[in-house]
Parts: sequence; structure tokens; C-alpha cells
Amino acid sequence: MHQVQLELTDQLYDQAKRRAVEAGFKSVNEYIADVVSDDLTEQTENFDHLFTPERLAIIDKAAAQIKAGEYQTSAQVREHFRKRFEG
Repeated sequence: MHQVQLELTDQLYDQAKRRAVEAGFKSVNEYIADVVSDDLTEQTENFDHLFTPERLAIIDKAAAQIKAGEYQTSAQVREHFRKRFEG
């Protein structure tokens, strides 16, 4: 394994920091290493890096709610948006 040092503008660093936090990475370095690694090793589109522990928890919670019957039908969703846009 090799350690690489690079320089980013403040704007790029801030953007990388935001994305690292959003994706659940512990550090900007970890996020950048993942992005570069994915870019250099991908031969087909791979979305695994998007499934962070935080996002998987959201998906699991939604699945549990659906199994428990806590969901809205497409008709209920359409009605909700009809009322929202009319009112």
C-alpha cells in the first residue's frame, strides 16, 4: 500500500468533506481513497460505495415499516400531492 499526498483548493476540500460526511466516511482521506479506488478499479458501474452503514440503516428501517404495514398506496401519494399543489 502507498501513501499519497495531494493538495486541494479550499472549495474542493470543503466539497469532499461534505460528501465524506454524507456518505458516512470517517475522514476526507478515507473518502478520497475510496473514490480514486473505485474510479481506477471499476470496469462496470458499481454502486457499492453508495451503500454506507447509515444508508443501509435507512433502507432497513423502511423495509421494516413496509412489512409492518406502515406505508401509503400510490393512490394516497397522488392524493397527497394533488392537495399540496392545489392548495
